[in-house]
Amino acid sequence: MYDASKPGAPLALDGVWLTLPSAAGPVEILRGVDFSIEPGERVAVVGPSGSGKSTLIAIGAGLERPSKGKVRLLGKELSRLGEDGRAQLRRGRVSLVFQAFHLLPNMTALENVAAPLEIAGAPKASATAREWMDRVGLAGRLTHYPHQLSGGEQQRVALARALASRPTLLFADEPTGNLDAANAAHVADLIFELAAETEAALVLVTHDERLAARADRLVRMAGGRIEA
Repeated sequence: MYDASKPGAPLALDGVWLTLPSAAGPVEILRGVDFSIEPGERVAVVGPSGSGKSTLIAIGAGLERPSKGKVRLLGKELSRLGEDGRAQLRRGRVSLVFQAFHLLPNMTALENVAAPLEIAGAPKASATAREWMDRVGLAGRLTHYPHQLSGGEQQRVALARALASRPTLLFADEPTGNLDAANAAHVADLIFELAAETEAALVLVTHDERLAARADRLVRMAGGRIEA
């Protein structure tokens, strides 16, 4: 296990539990998870549905608070930050790509990529967005709205949006899950190629063992725990 106290670790979880209430009593989603990633490392997280993979991303990104344990994101202890503080910490430095594309329907593809850059105050946001649309092979789709794009094209827009800020850490939660085989292969190639180019650390949740095998390290989860 990578030393969670080592300076420069983009993400480190130490003894993290997540327990949620239910009608039948408390449900333990994560059970004492230790997880970390080195700068530029690509880690695939695999396991059956309900094993806690997506929750690991939600906790690591500060979208969900753990019941117990510590989470350090980009050197900051998340328990010390409120919702606004966590959002500020992520801005321009932590990006997420999901199975559902989460593009804004009233914005063009170019505007979807440019919007986070503008919010982060990046210079030449539109020019950078155009560059990234070209890098994912969509230079001819700049003015198309999400409903005018195929699933594979929408995911490539989402990937361009995630990487245009050159984040330190990229979370990808089943990014090929809604795509056919050809588009899934294309998006997978782009994720690994562009993450390596931008030197982003990558946490990839997937059911696809072939996709997971491309990572530097494989982590298996079961029952809310990381298996040895």
